[in-house]
Amino acid sequence: MPLTLTLKQLTAIPIEVDGIRLETVREQSLDQIRATRVQYGNKQPTLGEFFDASGSAADDNHLVWVGDCSKVKLIGTNLTQGTITVEGHAGMHLGAEMTGGEVVCEGNAADWVGAEMKGGRIRVRGNAGHCVGAVYRGGRRGMTGGEILISGNAGNEIGHTLRRGLIAVGGQAGDAIGFNLLAGSIFIFGAAGIRPGAGMRRGTIVFFGGEAPPMLPTFKYACTYRPDYLRVYLLHLKRNGFAVPDDCLNAAYRRYNGDFLELGKGEILVRQAG
Repeated sequence: MPLTLTLKQLTAIPIEVDGIRLETVREQSLDQIRATRVQYGNKQPTLGEFFDASGSAADDNHLVWVGDCSKVKLIGTNLTQGTITVEGHAGMHLGAEMTGGEVVCEGNAADWVGAEMKGGRIRVRGNAGHCVGAVYRGGRRGMTGGEILISGNAGNEIGHTLRRGLIAVGGQAGDAIGFNLLAGSIFIFGAAGIRPGAGMRRGTIVFFGGEAPPMLPTFKYACTYRPDYLRVYLLHLKRNGFAVPDDCLNAAYRRYNGDFLELGKGEILVRQAG
């Protein structure tokens, strides 16, 4: 039976739970877990004031957060191994800077999902906010490894300064996708906002919906082709339960190179309809 933390009541003030780490709580008693300090405004009460605790993560290395945790920040931050499940919504910084393991959110997640993550996998069954897999302000690199799979929609600046890894969004996406992209891949299956790939140096952005926002003038059309590597990626996503339309597997894609204000070695692929 996993360690289960159940929210007692909703709160308008965010609770920061970066001190609740799976690597630590699996070695602790329930009383020790309840006594762990969390940040609540300018106070540091115990976790037990907000959550009931039951079960244990000692055997299955699994931590479950139950309830509407949309005001609970930093769930799964710095995770190295094991599984964290949120049976509801999650607050900001879900899985930020994690290096391994898996974080699964059954509801929606707020901004900064997987910010500067280095490995592992994050799955959000609902929607996500802005800056998925992005670099923190003043940082040098965003996500440098792992996978972020968003079944629903996501906001602006997806993969800002992404260095390595895969981000897939099943629904719509906001503006500035792949801004300052260094390397890695971003897959968008729904409609998208303006200025994709602005400042990108390398890496790949793919629009599978058959339409894409207008290309910036610093991108040039290269060719239309069927990339074999893309099929490998898509089959990998399907094997992991991510919804991939069958007509994407063998489709032709228009390829644009850019951003020629930078190295010009990035690519944006747009599925050709029909």
